Amino acid sequence: MDDLASSTTAPNSPPRIVRWVLDASDVLLRLERRALSFLMSLLTVLILINVVTRYSGMPLYWVDEASVYTVVWLTFIGASAMTRLRLDFAVTMLTDKLGPRSAQIAKVIATSGVLIFTLALVAMCWIWLDPVGIASKGFNAKEYAAESFNFLYTERTQTLEWPVWVLQLIMPIFALCMSLHALANLLEDLRLAPKRTHPAFLATNPDAVN
Repeated sequence: MDDLASSTTAPNSPPRIVRWVLDASDVLLRLERRALSFLMSLLTVLILINVVTRYSGMPLYWVDEASVYTVVWLTFIGASAMTRLRLDFAVTMLTDKLGPRSAQIAKVIATSGVLIFTLALVAMCWIWLDPVGIASKGFNAKEYAAESFNFLYTERTQTLEWPVWVLQLIMPIFALCMSLHALANLLEDLRLAPKRTHPAFLATNPDAVN
């Protein structure tokens, strides 16, 4: 009986590799949700500190810089999560006039374009960060910069004095995360698996944002 049940349900279930991609995207989305909550709380605290110190006549300039980088990380992580939630911007003037099949094809093309963009961004980040090049110099930033004229690993922020490359890691992180989400969306658009819902996020459709 169990064999019969499994044989009848197997064709309707998505392939294992598809499930792995969707599961990985869901796990990443939950991590992004926690990261967004943390960064929003951190930004609130930094703003309050900035207001208090400025009114007291003792401004802390590093708070401004920390707030800027917090917003940057918050923006990129939020953009990645919005991609999986399908809350990114879309122009539907054309697709609204198409039939169901043509609209589905257009959706697949659009999602494929997002995936191609993110994969290109991953390649650009690899060239920019050049992990092989910096490793070949024994992670000696000055020696690497003198030969490659890539000063990413020698620069520091103005007030925090943090290595710039650490803060710039949001770019490859964003590219990889968004690539996974775009791939998950594409698999759903190709109808290789049913679309998943994400009840943990309240704004799961554009109307809920307004």
